[in-house]
Amino acid sequence: MDYRIQLTEFEGPLDLLLYFIRRDEIDVFDIPIAHVTQEFLQYVQALKLVNLDVAGEFVYMAALLISIKTKMLLPRQEVDEEGEPLDPRRELVERLLAYIRFKEGAVHLETAYEARKDQFVRGMAGMVQEYVEPTEAVEYRVSVFGLISALQRVLRQVQEAPPIHAIAAEAHSIEGQEAFLVEKMQRSRRLSFVDTCVGKSKSFIITTFLAILEMARKRMIWIIERTTEADFFIEPFQEGLHVALGLEPDVADATSKKQKKQFDKTGVILSDSEG
Repeated sequence: MDYRIQLTEFEGPLDLLLYFIRRDEIDVFDIPIAHVTQEFLQYVQALKLVNLDVAGEFVYMAALLISIKTKMLLPRQEVDEEGEPLDPRRELVERLLAYIRFKEGAVHLETAYEARKDQFVRGMAGMVQEYVEPTEAVEYRVSVFGLISALQRVLRQVQEAPPIHAIAAEAHSIEGQEAFLVEKMQRSRRLSFVDTCVGKSKSFIITTFLAILEMARKRMIWIIERTTEADFFIEPFQEGLHVALGLEPDVADATSKKQKKQFDKTGVILSDSEG
């Protein structure tokens, strides 16, 4: 089955590059292209592993980064009309600076809209319509980089593990892994993704990862991202799985209102707590 989920943490390849730059406090005029290229390619490759939609612009940016990296390794660099060496990163820097300006402009427009949306000038009373709640499912965002980092971590363990003997091919389905996770949460309310997948096959890991994304999309579980290492926890969402798991309402309500509000906005909780 071709199962695809569109994750929108990053609005495009420049948004992803900007994330790397801000996270590592990199000078935009002196980007360590080898390091950034490696991280970008790992991200794109991990998305392909789980059949997530990878837009052509991400692939184009990956090719551009590789091209820049190759040019910087050449002994002779191109020069401009005045004989000064051209920095292969120049085009990328210009695109990033333009993107930052547009992004800041969008934030300014959104702030101005929020400040004035409830203000009406004289004569507009007849034009105001009653607000109707949208009927379509509300799109939310998850911390893609944190989830992908955890997936890469367990997949590396599979690749590094020495083969012992041949075994029959496993058949895992997303629905089956959802049932598996529900059963696991009946015994332990909070599960670590890495601990759940340790020693398992590549098929098990990828299908479990997709099952977690699907359960989060359906508001069945929380995804609690660990900021200290490449891992995340899952636990029942109070309006979803607690009934199926037989948990008492007061236990399910233990999750703070602050966390619920954050989940409603982003679909993920950031936490250093390991429960």
